[in-house]
Amino acid sequence: MYNSVHSPMHLLFWVNSNRKQKSGKLPIYLRITVDGIRVELSVARTVPAEHWDKATQSVKPKYEEAAVINSYLMMVKGKLMTIYNQTIACSEQVTAAIIRDKYLGKDPNNQRKTLTEAFEYHNLKMKEMVEIGKIERKTLLRYQSTHAKLLYFMKTNKGLNDIPLDKVRLSFITEFEHYLVTKEKLQNNTIHKIIKIVKKIFNMAVTLDWIPSHPLNGFKTSYRNPVRQVLTQEELNILINKEFQIARLEEVRDVFIFCCFTGFAYSDIYNFAKGEEEIGIDGNVWLCTERQKTGVSERVPLLPIALRILEKYKDHEYCIRNNKLLPVNSNQRYNAYLQEIATICGIKKKLTTHIARHTFATTVTLANGVPIETVSAMLGHTSIKTTQIYAKVLEKKVSEDMSMLKNKLFGEHSDEASYKKAE
Repeated sequence: MYNSVHSPMHLLFWVNSNRKQKSGKLPIYLRITVDGIRVELSVARTVPAEHWDKATQSVKPKYEEAAVINSYLMMVKGKLMTIYNQTIACSEQVTAAIIRDKYLGKDPNNQRKTLTEAFEYHNLKMKEMVEIGKIERKTLLRYQSTHAKLLYFMKTNKGLNDIPLDKVRLSFITEFEHYLVTKEKLQNNTIHKIIKIVKKIFNMAVTLDWIPSHPLNGFKTSYRNPVRQVLTQEELNILINKEFQIARLEEVRDVFIFCCFTGFAYSDIYNFAKGEEEIGIDGNVWLCTERQKTGVSERVPLLPIALRILEKYKDHEYCIRNNKLLPVNSNQRYNAYLQEIATICGIKKKLTTHIARHTFATTVTLANGVPIETVSAMLGHTSIKTTQIYAKVLEKKVSEDMSMLKNKLFGEHSDEASYKKAE
């Protein structure tokens, strides 16, 4: 039995500027204070900083989602007051942490979440997003694969089936990385992506107040930009002008060329339905989509060669039967046919769905003077830094071409002396 005189509970909604999202929005947090001791939790809502009214602890009316968010905040406040009053009525101890835990539905006798519980919670939510088309299934598979690797690592290296989140230390992820390098023999960038997924799970756990802080924040991995293979203009011309006697190869070649001159990824091309073309602000035909990978809009005005390919297949049996813009095979079959095409055309590079996108970024656009900002927008990149990778590819090409020119003009062993002599 606790003292019948209880300290009042104070609630404060605020926006957390330290957890700014990529969209620019800030998460709304709630601070619960009882007897001078406070706890905080996220209320799973976000708002742009300029639309938050600190004085009223609410979203400003002019923001389009203001009414919905403010109603939700009032509901949260009402629920907390009910929990507070019920706790007092039952003569139970009242602390900020107890009120928070009751609101979150935590069992006081079993509050510790495990790594597996965190993954399962996250993956269940992600599966729901996959089912409504907001996230690609392969993204979910990466999280499931990472969880499986962690389970195997814990079982074989630590004799554990699971581990509480609050027991994870920096040494845990260090050992896991060593396991991925030595036992799984994975490449640097693959390991980087796996570690990134694990850190995201812990980010979620912190947001949900399952753990007080992120135990892996001090662990850093580096991503090495891979060498991007692209087609030269000469190789593109060979592909464009090659006549095929086999219809399936001609179709795959045409789809590949379409990607080279639009920059769309395989998944986007596969999903384009008939009639998705639009007339842009310039009066020309554009093709637009929301990238499955990033959710960013990708808008591309169609060049004449792309328009000719669409016209060529508008009455194709496959396109009519499946309501598709182009006859696109499964990814596995598509890449296999591309290799057959490369052999026939005498192209030594390994043709893949990704090379077409890289070729659009470099050979077709940047090499012909299209500003990098424009290329970034057409590719649907979330950051221009991603597009700058292609600019570096071009720099390497410029260097190679100038080296060839230098050798042609001044010989292989040209130096400053030979240059003065040439003058």
